[in-house]
Amino acid sequence: MPPTVVPAIPAVHREVRLADRAEGELTVGHFTIAEVPVPEPEPGQVLVRTRVMAVTAAMRTQMAGIRLPMASFVPGEALWGSAVGEVVAAPGGGFTPGELVHHPYGWREFAAVEESRVRRLDPAELPTPAAHLSQGATAWGALRLAAEVRPGDTVFVSGAAGGVGSLAGQLARRLGAGRVVGSTGSERKAARLRAELGYDDTIVRGAGPIERQLRRAAPGGIDVLLDTVGGEQLSAALAVARPDARFALVGALSSQLGEGGVRGAPVELDAALIITRRVALRGFGLHAHPDLPQAWTKEFGQGLREGSLVFPHALLKGIEQAPRALCELAQGRHIGAVLVEL
Repeated sequence: MPPTVVPAIPAVHREVRLADRAEGELTVGHFTIAEVPVPEPEPGQVLVRTRVMAVTAAMRTQMAGIRLPMASFVPGEALWGSAVGEVVAAPGGGFTPGELVHHPYGWREFAAVEESRVRRLDPAELPTPAAHLSQGATAWGALRLAAEVRPGDTVFVSGAAGGVGSLAGQLARRLGAGRVVGSTGSERKAARLRAELGYDDTIVRGAGPIERQLRRAAPGGIDVLLDTVGGEQLSAALAVARPDARFALVGALSSQLGEGGVRGAPVELDAALIITRRVALRGFGLHAHPDLPQAWTKEFGQGLREGSLVFPHALLKGIEQAPRALCELAQGRHIGAVLVEL
């Protein structure tokens, strides 16, 4: 195999900055693209050229300046997020130029990253670098570890067309679920969920009360909820839960992508139902399972190679398209992960 050729490092690169807090509808005017010097890696850092980055619903919330469990973006400064790139300089010797790595500083063409925050990737494990940015590890971990899907279970996935949900239907099937129901925002998306992504039936937000639709789609009730939405959909799932149902909560799209901008979406849950039906509600996040991404990569690679899994995603090209990518995600324009190739 010929040696890896590392391209020359330019003097300047582009990064996307937050122009102003986004309280209402998100537009490309909330971003600016700045040309800045390529950073010099300090001891203990590597310089990475970003090849592909992800945009997620949580980023919309980080732009709003509300209190969050994670850091908010700062007006005038570059955004950040999950990305895959190529090491171009490694003064500490812990990495080799040309290596493919995961890093947390997307939204810029080059990044100086602490070695402890860089995860080495095997290019042979997945068919494209973009596949390393799937949100399947969250779906896989939530269904296996938090909800403990069992053969024959009826599973409801809220936000089924998103980055997590578009893989969750397929994975619930892989774990033996007997019936899988998903919610989404349009009949166009619902048709694809049923045709390609493992869902037996769908409910469409805005097509009638969620609980009524869910009772039609799951007449015997549900054993498992993988919830990426919260709000009315969480309440509806509880209303149709079977005894000993297991709920895995991984997101809150109802507050992250509410109409008119970010807004709170409090939900009242019937404590009597939770108690009498012995419903287990459990939050799930990858930060508590550091070994899970590598296990998921092995599972994902096998599924992609044998054709039992697909990776729904939209890929926009050029860092200048990153603001549009996040706006379109907030508008519900895409199915699956939303990625930007730099």
